[in-house]
Amino acid sequence: MASDHIISARDVKRRYMMGEEVVWALAGVDLDVHRGEYLSIMGPSGSGKSTLFNMIGGLDRPTEGTVIMDGHDVRKMDLRQIAYLRCHKVGFIFQTFNLIQVMTAEQNVMLPMTFAGVSDEEASRRAREILERVGLGKRYDHRPGQLSGGQQQRVAIARSMANDPDIILADEPTGNLDLKTGEEIINMLAMFRDEFGKTIISATHDHKMLAASDRVVYLVDGKITEIKQRHELKIEQGGIADKKAETKLSGRQ
Repeated sequence: MASDHIISARDVKRRYMMGEEVVWALAGVDLDVHRGEYLSIMGPSGSGKSTLFNMIGGLDRPTEGTVIMDGHDVRKMDLRQIAYLRCHKVGFIFQTFNLIQVMTAEQNVMLPMTFAGVSDEEASRRAREILERVGLGKRYDHRPGQLSGGQQQRVAIARSMANDPDIILADEPTGNLDLKTGEEIINMLAMFRDEFGKTIISATHDHKMLAASDRVVYLVDGKITEIKQRHELKIEQGGIADKKAETKLSGRQ
């Protein structure tokens, strides 16, 4: 029976050297990510969000501690094993889209399937099917330069789904998008969670993202300071309010 936790991080630390100075990007993180949840990681710049994101996705390894991804200890795997795990278990979405400019939307979505050994014919069929799903069925032959920012992010989302991963990691997926387009992208990610059972993990500054999140993890100076359930937050345009704090303030008036 599969564990309810698709990611388990225990006492994860990541140290970097800046000249002779030791910098701890992560200073001991414990986190369990539930299978099929939408988790947002928030914190100021330099808080360790991207470092934790990279640890969870197998893009980097901890200096100390363990990261278990769907039963696999990432720190104990060699580069080939990690690459295989990333290819089949994780889909990545980035703020800057990271599409290959000389390739069409279809070819960009096909790329992860090509790495996974899928035939060109099957990869093409699946790529067009996923692009149709994200609303770009008529633009499969367009290159990134011919698409708007929102359309490029839809291609990136389609690419993240190419190998039917269990986990989608989204690093500031709405950072380069306007309000309306950002909301469309957030709703699309929530749809993949609801309809396909994907686990969505997003590193974000965007408070709109919280409306779709099941839990929110707050990171400061490489440490988790709080983990809140969605119902504990009052989502407002331009920010959030803590319902517990709001209740206390109301009681004083």
